[in-house]
Amino acid sequence: MFTVPGESFLAVLDALHDTPEIDIVVCRQEGGVAYMADADGKMTGRPGVAFVTRGPGATNASAGVHVAMQDSTPMILFVGDLDRADRDREGFQEVDLPAFFAPIAKWAARIDDARRIPEYVARAYRMATAGRPGPVVLAIPEDMLRDEVEALDRPRLAPVAEMPDPGAVEAMFALLREAAAPVAIIGGADWSPCAAHHFARFADRHGIPVAAAFRRQDAIDNACPVYAGNLGYGPNPKLQQRIREADLLLVVGARLGESTTDGYKLISPDHPGQTLVHIHPDPNELDRVYRADLPIVSDMGEFAQMVDEWEDPDLVRFSAGREAHEEWLAWSEPKPREGVKMDLGPCVAAMREALPTDTIICNGAGNFSGWWHRYWRYGPTPCQLAPTSGTMGYGLPAAVAAALRFRDRTVVCVAGDGDFLMNGQELATAAQHGADLLVVVVDNGAYGTIRMHQEREYPERISATKLANPDFVKLAEAYGGWAQRVERTEDFAPALERARARNGIRLLHCITDVEVISNATTIAKLRSKA
Repeated sequence: MFTVPGESFLAVLDALHDTPEIDIVVCRQEGGVAYMADADGKMTGRPGVAFVTRGPGATNASAGVHVAMQDSTPMILFVGDLDRADRDREGFQEVDLPAFFAPIAKWAARIDDARRIPEYVARAYRMATAGRPGPVVLAIPEDMLRDEVEALDRPRLAPVAEMPDPGAVEAMFALLREAAAPVAIIGGADWSPCAAHHFARFADRHGIPVAAAFRRQDAIDNACPVYAGNLGYGPNPKLQQRIREADLLLVVGARLGESTTDGYKLISPDHPGQTLVHIHPDPNELDRVYRADLPIVSDMGEFAQMVDEWEDPDLVRFSAGREAHEEWLAWSEPKPREGVKMDLGPCVAAMREALPTDTIICNGAGNFSGWWHRYWRYGPTPCQLAPTSGTMGYGLPAAVAAALRFRDRTVVCVAGDGDFLMNGQELATAAQHGADLLVVVVDNGAYGTIRMHQEREYPERISATKLANPDFVKLAEAYGGWAQRVERTEDFAPALERARARNGIRLLHCITDVEVISNATTIAKLRSKA
């Protein structure tokens, strides 16, 4: 359970004193609390649990609730609330919590009767995990928590896994038999190691190119012979062309959101000339934005296992899967850039050589992430913790959660300078709980993504995007960590080796030139085009 304590739920904190089987992670800001709970939900498939106080605590945590909603992550946020008798008087830190969270959560409610706590909590767990997973928010009045009542507890809930309709799966295979250029787009709601394993086997057997939705690059092990790369910002143009030329799209788990579809243009909601098979755990998602020729409601693991085991002797193996994988391998191999003192492409390659394949890469938002999205090769899920909502400040809290959940695995937070300082205080949480993690701070002295857009739309008119940063090495050392400043490409690999030889918090402060604004372009090129 992730928390910043508040007086509004002292009774809960007191009860936790006698409940050692619940691990309490004490954070430094409620935004970090919610991001850690979201990351934990992503990794486990069970609701990540967060506990914060009302007013500023709840509003700080709301960013993480929004992430969990857009990322389809199971999460439960408990919020201590003011006494029931004082409601609607604008009491201390009062917010109408169900109304505030309703637009960004699957369900938001208040528990007024202590006898109904088991009912509400059980419903929260079911709501958070059933269909399209998402966040649930429960407000708990301070005085209600002190009530002494008799109530029946409820047993632990088993997951509900809906089997796909075999007739619909047969129809999908009939469409595959008629297709000339099928492509699969995977990753999203309800994805699991089971779904990853079986879908990779199915796609490889039939030679179907598999593209990952935005920031779902660990949906299958990237070593799979038909993995074709990721969609989103800055994808391989050859993969985009495959998507445009596909006559059959198998969309499994993905919502086909704005980022994955390049603003709904790579695939349009009506996709003329293309047949869309959309498989999703929530019937309300099907045909909500994209017209589905064949909608299939199913648990992702159940669907993947069924298609993996389906016998269809008439289906011809496609050659496109291997071809698309070779294109991705070429695209994901960094090539040195001339005249760049600190070139991040070779740095990612050095990390690939040095770190295990099951390393968990965590990042927030910013152009810096594009180097890892393009050049890192993700292993079996969960290996990527990155918000599809594009929120900043996510990487470090996610890395803390990952390091505590998987103490035997390598965890790396990759952050831009602006991104890191939004939740850099959670290094204190990492130190307090003995987390073992590596932080790579990419420092170009700017809010780089906004600077890129600025140069594209208003060239040479720089406004509100420059940053004056602290000494990140000294900052990490202040938290008890080890750190080193890296200013040249050739110094990165040796610094990485020194970091790997240590435990606890390790930080590499990488100084880059804002001129190299992304892995694909420079400010000079943007200005010339503008």
